[in-house]
Amino acid sequence: MADLFDTNSAWNVLEKSMDISAERHRLITNNIANIDTIGFQGKDLDFQKALQEALEGRPGDLVQTHPKHIIPAPVSGAQLSNKAAEGLDTVDIDQEMTHLAENNIKYRTSVEMLLRKMNMIKYSIAEAGR
Repeated sequence: MADLFDTNSAWNVLEKSMDISAERHRLITNNIANIDTIGFQGKDLDFQKALQEALEGRPGDLVQTHPKHIIPAPVSGAQLSNKAAEGLDTVDIDQEMTHLAENNIKYRTSVEMLLRKMNMIKYSIAEAGR
């Protein structure tokens, strides 16, 4: 039964999507929390690029050498962008709130898809027991 979860690519995509959304949420809320900090440079994450790299199996800076050791980071430094380097010297609250709402929708969509997948398995088990 454990192999069903490990080999199914849909589970892997949903897991990576939720991990990357959680990391992006952390970055966005950090930008909002430091909006009035002088010299603060906001950071963002390219969701599509990070997901593509995670699915291709390119690990971040950390490597898991044993199953009970720390789990590798879902995001490498390559996907992070520094907003100051893009010519924005301050964090714009409207833009950050838009990013937060967009990221929330992506996360909730992944969770909903995961719940539906689990319900399909639950239904299959219930039907097999009849």
